[in-house]
Amino acid sequence: MAVDSVNWMAGGAQGSGVDTAANIFGRACGYGGLYVFGRREYHSNIKGLHSYFHLRISSREVLANVNDVDLLAAFDAETVVRHIKEVSPEGGVIIGTHQIGTKVLEIPTLPPEFKAEIAKFMKENGVGETLNDWLNHARQRRVQVFPVPYMDLLAEIGKKLGIAQISKITRMINVLTIGVSFALFQYDRALAEKAVRDTFAEKAKIAEMNVAALNYAYDYAKEHFDGFKHRLEKTVVNEERIFLTGNQAVAMGKVLGGCRVQTYYPITPAADESEFLEANQIMKTINGEDEAIVVIQTEDEIAAVNAASGAALAGARAATSTSGPGFSLMVEGLSWAGNNEVPLVITYYQRGAPSTGLPTRHGQGDLRFAMYAGHGEFARIILASGDIQECFYDAAKVFNLAEKYQMPVIHLLDKAMANCSQTYPIFDYGKFKIERGELLKEKDLEGKEYRRFRFTETGISPRVVLGTKNGVHWYTGDEHNEFGHISEEPLNRRLMVEKRMKKLELVLKEVPLEDKLKFYGDMNAENIVASWGSPKGAIIEAIGMLRQEGFGIGFIQVRLLHPFPAAEVKNALTGKRRIIDVEDNYTAQLGGIIKEATGIAPNYYVLKYTGRPVTTTEVHKALKTILTDKAREREVLTFGA
Repeated sequence: MAVDSVNWMAGGAQGSGVDTAANIFGRACGYGGLYVFGRREYHSNIKGLHSYFHLRISSREVLANVNDVDLLAAFDAETVVRHIKEVSPEGGVIIGTHQIGTKVLEIPTLPPEFKAEIAKFMKENGVGETLNDWLNHARQRRVQVFPVPYMDLLAEIGKKLGIAQISKITRMINVLTIGVSFALFQYDRALAEKAVRDTFAEKAKIAEMNVAALNYAYDYAKEHFDGFKHRLEKTVVNEERIFLTGNQAVAMGKVLGGCRVQTYYPITPAADESEFLEANQIMKTINGEDEAIVVIQTEDEIAAVNAASGAALAGARAATSTSGPGFSLMVEGLSWAGNNEVPLVITYYQRGAPSTGLPTRHGQGDLRFAMYAGHGEFARIILASGDIQECFYDAAKVFNLAEKYQMPVIHLLDKAMANCSQTYPIFDYGKFKIERGELLKEKDLEGKEYRRFRFTETGISPRVVLGTKNGVHWYTGDEHNEFGHISEEPLNRRLMVEKRMKKLELVLKEVPLEDKLKFYGDMNAENIVASWGSPKGAIIEAIGMLRQEGFGIGFIQVRLLHPFPAAEVKNALTGKRRIIDVEDNYTAQLGGIIKEATGIAPNYYVLKYTGRPVTTTEVHKALKTILTDKAREREVLTFGA
């Protein structure tokens, strides 16, 4: 049963090294020429409760996770209890021997709601009270169990390294699980060693300790375990690749786009982006010169948005980054920027809501909020990325949009993209060119009267940065005239509102089609899926599977959400028999917007709002149920722990 694609998961208590283990595992696979797609799930309590990382590895590009797990590396008993049902037949579970006698219902970190679920499962399936009983039940499904004496191995490692107290090296259990995993997969040990050394590159002593742990575990597994049928084999590639998260892709895209000021107040999952920029504030440009980006952690989100507006008015390409609760605080500043036609960029990572909601979980429930948040009516652009590569290029493009059309631009993302990781060929920086729009210099103003908000046919007024000689003008939160002075006159008010709003017509006219919509599959088929954001990868893989099964189906990804490309969307949907809206919220927000803008309503909805992103497996199943006329109008997806 040697296969070219496997699914590996590591799970344990928050703070136990799950992320580090997954990053080492993903690096090692990438070094072997394999494609990786990773999904990180973690609890909002910071430390102690359950977290896990699911990696899908293949010789071919993969775009999303699936439901099955081929090898579960469990750092604790809770991981087994939560994920054992996901392990596929012929798959395996790695578990410490010191955990096997654990009484499941006495695991202290299990919430009462989940305890009720598993108690019911145990009763209905005749499963005993210990973890060993659960493992025996899994064996009945041909799941292999690989018990590892982690404490004994750590004692041996400690003796070799001269460390008497095992407690000082228990964190290395995460690396032991990697060693066992790669031995079971019969993967190249040297690539795993390289991944460990590179992960701890700045701590040579720590790196060698972990390499020793890796090899102890690898050798133990080779000696004691056999019969595991899944394999990971390296392949030869002739291209450079990069393995990165969505947060990192956005940060890198901002640098490419010329961002030189980033403001933020820490909030999950947006803060990782700003912290990555902080760690790389001095960077080499394409020309090989050193440049810097100023990253400012402000006292709150109100200060963050206003500081970014100030930097943008002073001539810097400036952005702020936040999530739902933070964006709520930014709304007054957003309105101010809309009134003053500020080229402000806001990177908005959606998460589970309302209120604090699910701080570290996924959601797509803020679309209408992003579209309409503010006082009154003003122009804004909303661009939504659907994968990590789009995150990179879009993070650069939004600065061009903001400066060209002189309005706030919201780059709308979500937690799934922020915390997923993926392998790509090195991005092509040459695809992007900075466009600053109608930006005047001192010489352009000589002998002229400058009016910052001059009425023009397009609504776009030539602008200058603050401090430009002869470019005197005013900014206010009130309505203003062409110079920026406060004005409440009816005619001026009407003209100013129309000036700002008609720029949206220009946006729809000039933005390229591929930045408005993308099309996949058979667009001539009678069935079509409409979606936006992170469900993209799962949908593309699902419709690919369905087309191989003989179904005709296409997919339209909406990228420009405001102003909404109604004409293009209507053209794509007209005449379709089944229009299926897929998104991660309760009210089918995109589906409602499509109906409002085009008069065409989806007739099926595939929705998820558990705080976990959709998988290829569940999207494929839901779409097939619809295409075979066995579905309800509304299908709700629930997979994920």
